[in-house]
Amino acid sequence: MLESGPAGFVDGMNAGKYMSLTGVSKATATRDLQELVRTGVLVPSGGGRSASYQLGL
Repeated sequence: MLESGPAGFVDGMNAGKYMSLTGVSKATATRDLQELVRTGVLVPSGGGRSASYQLGL
């Protein structure tokens, strides 16, 4: 996300984008994204199935 800049991740990161970039399962993507939120790297926007994340740096 840092390398791509804002234009590279329109509407931020979400579980689907994370899964396609990393090749992980939905459960792993959700856990990874939650951990990145917990540590302050990502900031959530929305919730549930429409949750997306922006850089919190």
